[in-house]
Amino acid sequence: MIRIAPAGRMLAVAAAASLALTACGGGGDTAAQESPSSAASSAAPAAKGDGTLTLGTLLPQTGSLAFLGPPEFAGVDQAVKEINEAGGVLGKPVAKIHTDSGDTTTNIAAQSVDKLISQKADAIIGAASSSVSESVVDKITGAGLVQFSPANTSDKFTTIKDDGLYFRTAPPDKLQGRVLADLIVADGNDSIGILAMQDSYGSGLADQVTTTAEAAGAQVVERVDYDPKAADFSADVAKIKAKSPKAIVLIGFEEGAKVIQELVKQGLSADKVKWYLVDGNMSNANYLDMPKGTLEGVKGTIPGAEAPTAFRDKLMKLDPELDDFTYAAESYDAAILIALAAEAAKDDSGRSIAGKLAEVSKGGEKCKDFKTCAELLKAGKDIDFDGVSGPIEFDDAGDPAVATIGVYQYGGDNKYAAKALEYRTGNIAG
Repeated sequence: MIRIAPAGRMLAVAAAASLALTACGGGGDTAAQESPSSAASSAAPAAKGDGTLTLGTLLPQTGSLAFLGPPEFAGVDQAVKEINEAGGVLGKPVAKIHTDSGDTTTNIAAQSVDKLISQKADAIIGAASSSVSESVVDKITGAGLVQFSPANTSDKFTTIKDDGLYFRTAPPDKLQGRVLADLIVADGNDSIGILAMQDSYGSGLADQVTTTAEAAGAQVVERVDYDPKAADFSADVAKIKAKSPKAIVLIGFEEGAKVIQELVKQGLSADKVKWYLVDGNMSNANYLDMPKGTLEGVKGTIPGAEAPTAFRDKLMKLDPELDDFTYAAESYDAAILIALAAEAAKDDSGRSIAGKLAEVSKGGEKCKDFKTCAELLKAGKDIDFDGVSGPIEFDDAGDPAVATIGVYQYGGDNKYAAKALEYRTGNIAG
């Protein structure tokens, strides 16, 4: 159930949907997933690291999610800066190697992973795209490296075979889908059309929106799973138009701008039909060339808490060109957690880090920055790191056991901001 509490003028919508999670299934054989700690400990003794924690990134510099790259890179850069200012890990500065993930239309991700493995990375932060991560997870974990995504939301990763080496700070799509569907129904929409890109991210999120919305009494009158590489979306939009839904859910990446242009062309503008977006196409840059007001009133969801102002200010000093902070906090927290796990393990190898990630994320003395947490570890204390993206407690699948889903609304300038309403959820069973 979502409780809505008005707070201020309706300039834009921010949401914090705090989700206390139980263990939920999500696509696949649960027996295939070992817990991070048990998988790391049950394997043959891991080779020790070389004493220098090397963080690789596999994040989008090009491709359909390139707009997410700058905030994610900035989050990692800020974390490494703070870690090294506090003395580094295991007495040495943390090294970082940035690479491009591209998207699923290229082989860039595989080439980047090969580069990171050859340069002795201990952990790889990325990819942003679930499909890209799925294409390289075997290569990364097979090499004994930790793969830690700040943005993967596909439910597949809950049960994927990863030898206990895959983690993420973004919650699974089953949660975003529930919050989005509840929002749509709460807004009074009883008929819904869905336009979703054809991949594990789009299909999984569309499935969850459908299940939740229909359980709440709404009907998905048309669903179109489209090819994101298509040159034209007119036929896809026409199928939705034919069923006259009150709300349209757009699930995709950068190509969403073309879909929106087609919606407007066919008379399904946001002032006539309610549009709802998701993290893959929520952007403060992709729609600026459209006429002002095109997205006014449009709502969407992004996993994670809104990045605090003080954190944004730090990132702007690193990259003054930043205009979007999506997944910046999750990227920052991923780097901090990896560093703390290496400190706790007294070793920088991937398996040693994996064996300590759950431990440093819950159950001990609360701390919120690397320096404080590292000092507690050196004093023999058990720690519980709470990050910028919110409380982070990994379950046995490497998923966050506590998560936040933000809900936002666009203004007349075709940018979204965080104001006005607050949406909260209670406990959600799996």
